[in-house]
Amino acid sequence: MIEFTLWDILRNLLFAARWTVLLSVVAFIGGTVVGLAVLFARISEHKLWRRAAFGYIELFQGTPLLLQLFLIFFGLPQFGVQIEPWTAAALGLTFYASAYLAEIWRGGVEALPIGQWDAAAALGLRRWQELRLVILPQAFRITLGPTVGFLVQLIKATALASILGFEELVRTADALNNATFQPFRVYGFVAVIYFVLCFPLARFARRLEDKGPVRA
Repeated sequence: MIEFTLWDILRNLLFAARWTVLLSVVAFIGGTVVGLAVLFARISEHKLWRRAAFGYIELFQGTPLLLQLFLIFFGLPQFGVQIEPWTAAALGLTFYASAYLAEIWRGGVEALPIGQWDAAAALGLRRWQELRLVILPQAFRITLGPTVGFLVQLIKATALASILGFEELVRTADALNNATFQPFRVYGFVAVIYFVLCFPLARFARRLEDKGPVRA
């Protein structure tokens, strides 16, 4: 058994936590970009786009995230596409986030009174302009709390990247536990780090939801 001080354990976990945070940020940004595209398709006037977006959302919400990561990491090489654990984790979490964010935002769009659409149409705006200038800004304000709340779930979901061999917080904790045989201490630190990352965001999301939509 290798002797590790408390500081040695904590230092290694804090270093790994940087990769957890980075993966969360990349997946959230990627999920935002892809989620917007899915949202536009979901509320499109064209039935084919709506059905495609509905199928996309059902696929990623209706299957386990771990299975999605496995299909990307182990499935793509079967087609000659070699992929690193970091890339597989980022892609998998991006697709996962985009499906949930698109639905959160769609709920905000549908929560708006029909009069908002009528007012935008009365101004002579095109469909894209209606969305960009009138509908989406209000929908995003309504759903700001749930969006931040989903980020908390995304941070915790990054733990599954350890299964792919990506050296994030949980993967590093496993290695430290195998070296020190101190599971309570090692995983206790991991729990504290996740709590420090997630608790402020969860409180912020709850505060946003309690306040209601932000007025322009």
